[in-house]
Amino acid sequence: METSVFKRSGGSMGVNPPRPGVVLWILLIVVVAVLVFSSSYVIETGNVGVKKTLGTVDLDEVTPGFHLRLPLITSVVEYSGKENTFDLTDLTPKAADNLSLRDLDVTVFYSTAANRIADVAVKYAASDQPGDNGVLFPGYGLVWREARGAIYEVVAKVDSLQLHKQRNELQNDVQKLLQDRLDAEDPKVFSISRVVVRALNTDPSIEQSIQLAVQNQKRLEAKKIEVEIAAREAEIEVAKAQGIAKANQIINASLTAEYLQHEINLALREFAKNDGQAVVIPANMQGFQIMLNQDRLHRGAKTVPAP
Repeated sequence: METSVFKRSGGSMGVNPPRPGVVLWILLIVVVAVLVFSSSYVIETGNVGVKKTLGTVDLDEVTPGFHLRLPLITSVVEYSGKENTFDLTDLTPKAADNLSLRDLDVTVFYSTAANRIADVAVKYAASDQPGDNGVLFPGYGLVWREARGAIYEVVAKVDSLQLHKQRNELQNDVQKLLQDRLDAEDPKVFSISRVVVRALNTDPSIEQSIQLAVQNQKRLEAKKIEVEIAAREAEIEVAKAQGIAKANQIINASLTAEYLQHEINLALREFAKNDGQAVVIPANMQGFQIMLNQDRLHRGAKTVPAP
């Protein structure tokens, strides 16, 4: 029995062609697969789709999930409804003192209202920016340009020597000004959530001035501390002197004649207990003098009033 798929035809070898029915089935499967693939799409969570049918944009955004469309007639573009970021690098704005920064790098975080993305896509079609996964950032170019302008305007209001001390204020002012600019043209469409100054480098001459200003400030603070210490020490000495003067006043007020006589009597009694001592008492009782003469006075010397 002949089993070979080859047969001799006109003296040559050939391959049996596939049956027409098999070819049709293959073509039908391919067409159906293409139609199914082109008529269905998926929008990821956090994003929205914008449909365009025969050149007309549907202003009703497509929500996340699985959807169908008319193949070859309707196209769908996916836009990011999440928070997006972009960087502005190597900026050289001028400060209030007309000195330019050497390098200013800023990152802006923004998002677009999901129910207004279709309007933004129509109004600012040239401003869309594709992301890494092909999803478009709506109004990217518009927000980028306004952010750059806001940064230059805010920096122009601050002296270059103060910018490094006011980084937080700079970020807040840029965020507010940028939000106001966007709301003026498209209210409640764009939201600026954060502005971060990543690098702020001034001109080398400005850096030297900043360092000198810091050093002088440190010296001034040290001098202020020295003055405060001297003032405190002076206050302490005054307080001590006042205390001594007050104590003397109290002592003087308490030294009455009777008290002095009492003290003299006590002293005389103590002197009488020792050997070879003489006590001379002035006649006016304003004071007395103790005289010691071990060689001439004998034990048990008597107390003699002064002439």
